[in-house]
Amino acid sequence: MIKELLETRVRPSIMEDGGDIEYRGFEDGTVKVKLKGSCRGCDSSTVTLKNGIENMMRHYIPEVKRVEQILDQEEAIALDEFSKFEARLEEKQKKGDSPIAQYMSP
Repeated sequence: MIKELLETRVRPSIMEDGGDIEYRGFEDGTVKVKLKGSCRGCDSSTVTLKNGIENMMRHYIPEVKRVEQILDQEEAIALDEFSKFEARLEEKQKKGDSPIAQYMSP
């Protein structure tokens, strides 16, 4: 039933926006999916996942408690490294070490 809902109701809508969704499993009330294509990096994907997909799944299948996005190992590493890089940039900005800082007024 979960796969059928994903294939007939969710996937066509996501594909219209240039993305795709892949079923990865169901465990302890959690549907695990992988977002692909343009959905993978989209800021709205979390909202789509929780407000759209999760609510529909919970409505039609009472056993579903939540929907979770699964990341491949490479994606998880990339997100972690990007977060570290952003933190370093923020720290430099606070210290005024930014190369742009010399052009900005205090």
